[in-house]
Amino acid sequence: MTSTSYLTLDDVSTTGKTLLVRVDLNSPMSPDGTILDDSRFKSHLPTLNDLIDSKVVLLAHQSRPGKIDFTTMKAHAQRLERLCRRTVTYVDDIFGSHAIDTIRSMECGDIVLLENVRFYSEETLSRSPAEHARTCMVKTLAPHADMFVNDAFAVSHRSQLSVVGFTSVLQSVAGRLMEKEIKSLSRGLSKKGTVYVLGGIKANDSIDVIENVAARDEVDAILVTGLVANVFLAASGADLGSKNLDFINSIGCTTQIGRARELLTKYGDKIEMPTDLAGASQDDHDKRVEIPVSELPTDLSINDIGIETAVSFSEKIKNAETVIMNGPAGIFEKDAFALGTRELILAATKSKFSIIGGGHIAAEAYTLGIESKISHISTGGGACIDFLSGRTLPGIEALMHNPFVKD
Repeated sequence: MTSTSYLTLDDVSTTGKTLLVRVDLNSPMSPDGTILDDSRFKSHLPTLNDLIDSKVVLLAHQSRPGKIDFTTMKAHAQRLERLCRRTVTYVDDIFGSHAIDTIRSMECGDIVLLENVRFYSEETLSRSPAEHARTCMVKTLAPHADMFVNDAFAVSHRSQLSVVGFTSVLQSVAGRLMEKEIKSLSRGLSKKGTVYVLGGIKANDSIDVIENVAARDEVDAILVTGLVANVFLAASGADLGSKNLDFINSIGCTTQIGRARELLTKYGDKIEMPTDLAGASQDDHDKRVEIPVSELPTDLSINDIGIETAVSFSEKIKNAETVIMNGPAGIFEKDAFALGTRELILAATKSKFSIIGGGHIAAEAYTLGIESKISHISTGGGACIDFLSGRTLPGIEALMHNPFVKD
């Protein structure tokens, strides 16, 4: 067994075997059913390329019940087929006779994509692996497979049927993407010289991460940006002005100010806040106005970090052994307030190892066309935050406790 305490594709022989492979192809779609972003598809290609001598049965989902893009996997099969340059057969069935007959008739090299697993109501229930193993889906599909491969890191923070249900009845391993996610994110928790850059609007998520990493010797600095920075500035005693404090309150983040204050008391030497900010002019909301923190309060809406902060934070990022970024530095969708996010992402490409935690900041890296210069862009927003916060991810835990793992 590998030192990672779970099996990978390097630990098993997959040639000639039938594999149930959980992937995450969940993607933004237009109203006419066109897939707008196929980056998640591309992230699974290393795993699929390694399984060219196997019979690959893909389990995946799109959206959730009640959403307008909750639909079949037909378009996903077509897109995946173009990307991997192999036939991908879409089956409009999950574990009925059509699905089983198709699996039985597969030959090595075949790829089958079953229907949206969330069409089955028990998929989204949060249960233990043993409880999920008793469902019709597992009891029907498992006898026709030799192995389960979890390559869907992005949903592995959920204890759902297709993520953990097969792990107690089949030998189960991590796919290449799952393996890369775990190794890359673990680096941010174990390598000296790590710098965290935490921003965006979800202050509670960032504070969860800070509570888990701030005491670690491996972490040199935690740079806060975006709304997270505003919360920490307020916690430090800075008066952001009624407009910005009202916004913090309107999204339910006022309670996070107390948590931030406690962290500043304990780890103020590591947590670095902006020295200047950028607000929207009252005359022209698309015009940028620089605001030194020393001149607060302000009547302007704070929409970005300031230029001086962007420069100083960028230097720390460039010199980091490892940099982990999660959340934008401001309202980057508006050109006037994209400076902070863009400068910090560009700086990350100069660090020795860079990790972007998915979501909006990952989208901006793709927009800038520099995604290839980032060491790792995580495919999982919630899963990434949970991992960095020290929480147990059921999908990974199930792989580690797979009864077919041999010491």
